[in-house]
Amino acid sequence: METVDVIIPVYKPDRGFLTLVEKLETQSHPVNQIIIMNTEQKYFDRLFYGTVLERTYHNITVKHLSKREFDHGHTRNQGVRLSKADVFLMMTQDAMPADEYLVERLLAGLRDEGTAAAYARQLPGEKSGEIERYTRRFNYPEESFIKTKADLPELGIKTFFCSNVCAAYKREIFDALGGFVNRAIFNEDMLYAAKAVNADYGIAYVAGACVYHSHNYNYRQQFHRNFDLGVSQADHPEVFAAYPSESEGLRLLKGTVAHLKKKGMRNKIPGVILQCAFKYAGYLCGKKYRRLPKRLVLSMSSNKEYWRQGCL
Repeated sequence: METVDVIIPVYKPDRGFLTLVEKLETQSHPVNQIIIMNTEQKYFDRLFYGTVLERTYHNITVKHLSKREFDHGHTRNQGVRLSKADVFLMMTQDAMPADEYLVERLLAGLRDEGTAAAYARQLPGEKSGEIERYTRRFNYPEESFIKTKADLPELGIKTFFCSNVCAAYKREIFDALGGFVNRAIFNEDMLYAAKAVNADYGIAYVAGACVYHSHNYNYRQQFHRNFDLGVSQADHPEVFAAYPSESEGLRLLKGTVAHLKKKGMRNKIPGVILQCAFKYAGYLCGKKYRRLPKRLVLSMSSNKEYWRQGCL
C-alpha cells in the first residue's frame, strides 16, 4: 500500500482545524503522517492544539516558524523534506474533506504512470453566495480529466491549473523536478504544474475527491489577492508570458453574468462587474509592480512579509 503524508501550512488556526485533523485521521486510505507547518507558535499554543493533538494522535509532526520565515514555496518544500511517504498531499487549513474517500480517490487519480499531481474538486461552503457557487462550478466541474502538453493550444493557462488547497503529488517526480519554487508570493502550485507539464507529465483533476473550500472576498480583498497573482506572473514570464490569463477572466465574467440572468438575479450583475474591475485592477498593478513605489507595492499586496524579506 502506498504511504501518504498530509502537509498543511497553518496560521492562527481556529476550532475547525481539529475537525480537519479528525477527518484526515478517518480516511479510507490511512494517512501515514500529518505534518503541520505552523506560523507563529503563540497562536497555535493559545488554543492548546499541541497538547490535544499529541494526546489524541501519534502521527502528527508540528514544525513552528516565524511569520518572517514563511514563504508559499519554501515552507511547503520544508514540509516535504519532513516526509518519507510515496505520495504527499498538500492542503490548506480552511479546506475540509467532504467524506472519507478524499485520499483514496486522489491516489486513484495518480495511477497513470505519467501523472505527476492530482488536485481535488472544491465545493462551496454553506455560507457561499450564488456568485461564489458559480465560480466554484466554473473552476471545478463535475467531470474528471488529465491535462498534458497536448492541451496547451486549447486550454492555455488552464493546462497549468492545480491548487494546493488540496493536491496530491508523487514524491519521486516531485524530487526529480526540483519541487516548488523556493520564493513564491503566490501560485507555487501552478508553477510546479507548468514544470511538470513541460516535462511531459500530466496533471489530473479528480472530481470525485472533494473538499469544502470557498471565500466571500470583498472588493478590497479581491484587489490584494489579484495583485499578488499579477506579481507571480510578472516574476515568472517563462510560464505565463505565452499563456495570458486575461481571456480566462473574461470567460468567467461572461459566464457569471449569463448565469445570474438565467437565475433571475440581474440585480447582482453590477456587483459582479465591479468585483471583476477590482480583480483586474489588482492584477494589472501586480504585473507592473516593478514600476511602482515600494511603499505602494507594500500597501497593495496581501502578503506583506514577502516584501519585507527583501523581495523589493
